Amino acid sequence: MTAPPAPALEVLHRVFGYEAFRGPQQEVVEHVCAGGDALVLMPTGGGKSLCYQVPALVRPGTGVVISPLIALMQDQVDALRTLGVRAGFLNSTQGPQERRDTEQALLAGELDLLYLAPERLRVGSTVDLLDRLEGQGGVALFAIDEAHCVAQWGHDFRPDYLMLSELHRRWPAVPRIALTATATEHTRAEIAERLDLTGAKQVVASFDRPNIQYRIVPKAEPRRQLLDLLRTEHAGDSGIVYCLSRKSVEQTAEFLAAQGIPALPYHAGLDAEVRREHQARFLREEGLVMCATIAFGMGIDKPDVRFVAHLDLPKSVEGYYQETGRAGRDGLPSTAWLAYGLADVVQQRKMIDDSEGDQAHKRRLAQHLDAMLALCETVECRRVQLLAYFSEKAEPCGNCDTCLTPAESWDGTVPAQKLLSTVWRLKRERNQSFGAGQVVDILVGKRTAKVEQSRHDRLSTFGIGTELSEQEWRGVVRQLLARGLVEVGGAYNTLQLTEGSSAVLKGDRQVMLRKDPERTRTRRSSRSTAPAADLPAGAAPVFERLRAWRAATAKEQGVPAYVIFHDATLRAIATLAPSSPTALGTVSGVGENKLAKYGAGVLAAVAGDDGGPAAASAGSAPPAANPAEEEWPSEEPPEPDYPADDPWGA
Repeated sequence: MTAPPAPALEVLHRVFGYEAFRGPQQEVVEHVCAGGDALVLMPTGGGKSLCYQVPALVRPGTGVVISPLIALMQDQVDALRTLGVRAGFLNSTQGPQERRDTEQALLAGELDLLYLAPERLRVGSTVDLLDRLEGQGGVALFAIDEAHCVAQWGHDFRPDYLMLSELHRRWPAVPRIALTATATEHTRAEIAERLDLTGAKQVVASFDRPNIQYRIVPKAEPRRQLLDLLRTEHAGDSGIVYCLSRKSVEQTAEFLAAQGIPALPYHAGLDAEVRREHQARFLREEGLVMCATIAFGMGIDKPDVRFVAHLDLPKSVEGYYQETGRAGRDGLPSTAWLAYGLADVVQQRKMIDDSEGDQAHKRRLAQHLDAMLALCETVECRRVQLLAYFSEKAEPCGNCDTCLTPAESWDGTVPAQKLLSTVWRLKRERNQSFGAGQVVDILVGKRTAKVEQSRHDRLSTFGIGTELSEQEWRGVVRQLLARGLVEVGGAYNTLQLTEGSSAVLKGDRQVMLRKDPERTRTRRSSRSTAPAADLPAGAAPVFERLRAWRAATAKEQGVPAYVIFHDATLRAIATLAPSSPTALGTVSGVGENKLAKYGAGVLAAVAGDDGGPAAASAGSAPPAANPAEEEWPSEEPPEPDYPADDPWGA
């Protein structure tokens, strides 16, 4: 007789519809189920949530999840309720009666999972509530999501997370699991120390996202370049476009909308109600493009984001990895695209120089930027370099721009000497400094009004660089800036020599430069990003019927489409074409509750019967609710909703 499955595997299959854990999930789940603490580093889309959701359902009591994502708690709870999990949340968006109802359900043992914003733990009544719950033996675990928020050098530092080390002091018998999608060894050590998890089991999954194609292109009319990408490769796809400034966000959204691409802006300067509406639309509608600052995106659980584009240089590799990781959570082919140019380097260097903080802080910012610039300028596989930043070794991937169209390198020592000599002569002979544009004009012998007015056409270096075009010279300047062989300074961002300049001018250092590719589209891999791509003959129409059924059902229930089923699950259903509930129940992602709730509607769609959304549900859906205001991250941290007294005191 076959032995019954272990409790964790039974929950995984019955509730979530999966036959087996992926990667290190089982190791983490079994450790936490047994009462152990864990620090888990797992990429976006790698299944982090299962690492605490399954133990919370296996262990007695309620799993308490500390999450900064107030704006997304409603969607997270809706998704769990669709699975048959009894979930709720407490945060500052609720009215008194809603909060009381949740608290009563919690103390009555009627919740499997409770989501809390970290600020709530500064409210004495919340701490008292958890004391009462634990007194009844009712806290299954504490899960600290987005744990990088505790790290000073993480990209979303949040002071409220610092107090979470007190969880173990106050409730020592409750296991804790901290999770993040990105952290270097330094950040990982800081998380462990600040959360008092130095003795916890550390599990680090591979950071590789093989379905994402990384591409970095020289910036030239970036919005037009973006438009070309969307029209030729991602027509009708959902995606995110990141910009550095609010103004750029607004202008980019307007530009795309004027070109017939549905796009919305999102940044912390918008009215809270507008942000709520735009985020809700992005989660619930297909084919929408969100133009945003980094105030948008952390915890966005939308699996069918087919592209993430950056129109400005990210400040760090960690930030870049986290932001690009929002693409392709369903495992289907997706694109991470970045337009990068000379102005980005100048701007980022200037921002570091002008930033608040001591020299150690500025050095750390410069190190983050240097690593990002090295990724942009590499001639090797981008994925290899990206993973190396997280101390992971990899082989060339064959699915990034430098693998698909290998970059050439060339000996740029002489051009570097010409440029550095021009900067040196301007300072020595004229006691002047100028920006990159005018230095390039001098090198190519361009007699602009400024050049002639300043008599720079009489410099010995005037016109000595005609072997390169103006655009090629800007590439030389960009790469010298990236390597610290020249820097920008002063109020007008003028070029200045560095300590490294001398060795180049004397001929003691060779300078190998990356040849920028021609401005043509990068050759795509053979894998299409279309959701229906690679389906067997006859399955594509079934898939489209399933998507139409899902859209109608999601609209009726007021939830995002992915809460019903992910595209990957619909693809599997379309391929199998089940004709009975038993057969449908064998599909990965179809758990017990979803089979009962949506089975009739799915089978009708597979058969081609127009059952409509009414056939979707065997029961009533949870009431729809708009997501609450996103309170973090933002450019202006919100006012906390807690009293001045500290409930952690004795």
